[in-house]
Amino acid sequence: MTVKQLSSSGQFNILCMPEPEREIDGVYIGDLLSWVMGKAEADNVWITIMSNINVIAVASLSDVSCVLLAEDVTLESDVLNTAKEKGINILSTPLSAYEAALKVSGMI
Repeated sequence: MTVKQLSSSGQFNILCMPEPEREIDGVYIGDLLSWVMGKAEADNVWITIMSNINVIAVASLSDVSCVLLAEDVTLESDVLNTAKEKGINILSTPLSAYEAALKVSGMI
């Protein structure tokens, strides 16, 4: 499944999608950025409630397919602009991290 296919499910809102054809191969949930860097795998959907600029750096270093912001978390425009520049897909959802992980897992 691609990030574009995930976003078309109606469960997730697109905030930024510079690489819609990125493949998804798993889910990682975490808010402690150092743990995400060490444990998230390439092509994972990273589910978080973190919303600062460091999310973009960690997503890039971890090579995740996309960042999924749970609980309707939003990003400031400067963070979104950086995500676009770095090629980081960002989605959001009103679901909790757990509910979002179940949805993504069921789709992949």
